[in-house]
Amino acid sequence: MGYPPERLAGEVAYIAYHFHWPHDEIMGMEHHERQRWVDEIAAINRRINDSTGSVW
Repeated sequence: MGYPPERLAGEVAYIAYHFHWPHDEIMGMEHHERQRWVDEIAAINRRINDSTGSVW
């Protein structure tokens, strides 16, 4: 069984929405690289939501 298509679509949409990267570029990433970007975006969003708005 491969990677679930709905999860792949969610990852692609999440990265594209936040970083405005093109679909083909995101789809060209290896799974671990794409997941790392998803994790990084989530961490940035958590920091923004949990703090005074500072990303760092």
